[in-house]
Amino acid sequence: MTSDLLRFAAPQAFFPVAGKLIPWFSILAGALALAGLYVAFVVAPTDATQGESYRIIFIHVPAAWMSMFIYLVMAGWAALGLAMNTRLSGMMASALAPTGAMFTFLALWTGALWGKPTWGTYWVWDARLTSELVLLFLYLGFISLKEAISDPARADRAGAILALVGVVNIPIIYFSVQWWNTLHQGASVSLTRAPSMAATMLLGMLLMALAAWMYSIAVALARLRRIIVERERDAQWVRMQRAAT
Repeated sequence: MTSDLLRFAAPQAFFPVAGKLIPWFSILAGALALAGLYVAFVVAPTDATQGESYRIIFIHVPAAWMSMFIYLVMAGWAALGLAMNTRLSGMMASALAPTGAMFTFLALWTGALWGKPTWGTYWVWDARLTSELVLLFLYLGFISLKEAISDPARADRAGAILALVGVVNIPIIYFSVQWWNTLHQGASVSLTRAPSMAATMLLGMLLMALAAWMYSIAVALARLRRIIVERERDAQWVRMQRAAT
């Protein structure tokens, strides 16, 4: 079984698998997003304190979760490529980075929109906000660094080192509200205690988070296929693939 799994570490073997998975994850992403938006904006009640403005959490919180989760996955793939010298690992890290950057920007943008009615300002140099902004710079730095190096193997190694160094920022983001005095509210959902929100609010948030997860997989796989074709463009199987399409 291990040998079968290792076989898919080759770009040529994983390319058709990714193509088959993309439609399924795309359908799941669409269905979960529709269900999540319905619960978020139709079923979930109005918050007693923040009124209707709180509903931005159904976009903001899943985006913030995904910004951190995708970075960890990206760094994991980069580390695997650095340790095992597998080409697919570096390609997967490259495929994940733009989606992670998009979710980080979305988390910052929706956070600013939420901050205006809550704090009276769009931005403060709050520990949580600042460390999330650093995360965006890490994503952009990773993408820029890999684009600046023409040799794919060297680019993968340099990107992996940067990604691994940046991992230290993830616990800073997560625990910032506990380590420092901050305007940002604490986590409403925790693994160690019951959620501090209505069940319908929690359901809407989780549905949107799952939708974001499925979307990320679908988009990363689609981008991975493009990267594989670009890097393997001189390989015979790529020429055959292009001729077939």
